[in-house]
Amino acid sequence: MQFIDLAKQQSLIKEALDSRIQTVLGHGKYIMGPELKEMEATLAEYVGVKHCVSCSSGTDALLMPLMAWNVGPGDAVFTTPFTFIATAEVIQLLGATPVFVDIDPKTYNIDPDLLDAAISKVVEAGELNPKVIIPVDLFGLPADYPAIEAIAKKYDIKLLEDGAQGFGGEINGKKACSFGDAASTSFFPAKPLGCYGDGGAVFTDDDDLYEKLVSVRVHGKGGDKYDNIRIGINGRMDTLQAAIVLEKFTLFPNEVKLRNKAAAKYNAMLADTVVVPGTPDGYTSVWAQYSILAKNDAERQALQAKLKEAGIPSAVYYPKPLHQQTAFAHLGYQDGDFPISEDMSQRIFSLPMYPYIPDEDIEKIVEVLKG
Repeated sequence: MQFIDLAKQQSLIKEALDSRIQTVLGHGKYIMGPELKEMEATLAEYVGVKHCVSCSSGTDALLMPLMAWNVGPGDAVFTTPFTFIATAEVIQLLGATPVFVDIDPKTYNIDPDLLDAAISKVVEAGELNPKVIIPVDLFGLPADYPAIEAIAKKYDIKLLEDGAQGFGGEINGKKACSFGDAASTSFFPAKPLGCYGDGGAVFTDDDDLYEKLVSVRVHGKGGDKYDNIRIGINGRMDTLQAAIVLEKFTLFPNEVKLRNKAAAKYNAMLADTVVVPGTPDGYTSVWAQYSILAKNDAERQALQAKLKEAGIPSAVYYPKPLHQQTAFAHLGYQDGDFPISEDMSQRIFSLPMYPYIPDEDIEKIVEVLKG
């Protein structure tokens, strides 16, 4: 059994995928070729925003808007410690200060009430300039954007949605990656919409930000690549990866439904054994991961060992919150500062999840966990 099976998906589009790849090989525009524009237009329409700017990774998709907004030393950027390091890494790369905010224990996403309190505390201290909020759509579930957008407006600060795991999710019919001032996503192969390498994209309705993102993506170029009007990065996406995303996107809307069907089956069968993930009313998760909670770390280890013995893979996202990691030790956080994130990190683990997971696989996994 596999944690994620990409081969099944590939078999469904193999002929069209090969044709897409051969087209790129034929025209020879391997970086920023015509497929990039086609992909950007297709995904912008799907999300429901004016602009999509492709880039070389989900990390660059977070970095580029921060650079366009001139985030740097003296700025505070608020985010969750219960996420992959890329979310906070980009803040520190620019010399700004990550300010962590604990999560909601039911959604694993940043807690809006704690966020409001954290921003207020920074304002009162007067040492840092509150600049950006970066909520994370963890495991495919959009963060509470109705509440977070109100907070961003209250303090007049930017909101950057980290939709690396959330692309395809919804809140009351509004698509993930359409919230805030900008949103980022990742096309890493394991993501709900992935390519066969690295890739990412930024989404926005802001025309001015769009122009800056296009510039930042290619070394801060102005009229041409030798007219550099700002410091940028080499953030270009390979044409082959865009071609792959385009072909995989033909399956994507149905795959979101299949992921939700698989998650519903898991939930129904596991609700009396472990704590299963919930989805708030009006929300649709894309189930980038299907993550459950054991009572404690000892039970988690025991359950994972049982799965391993049965040939079933599992994974822990995330075993150590960011505030406890060496890279952020200089921020001065202590154990106990974010109790919910710390508790979740000791109990959470993820089961195999992908659109084409067979019912019998889910049934076997449940049987092992219950046994």
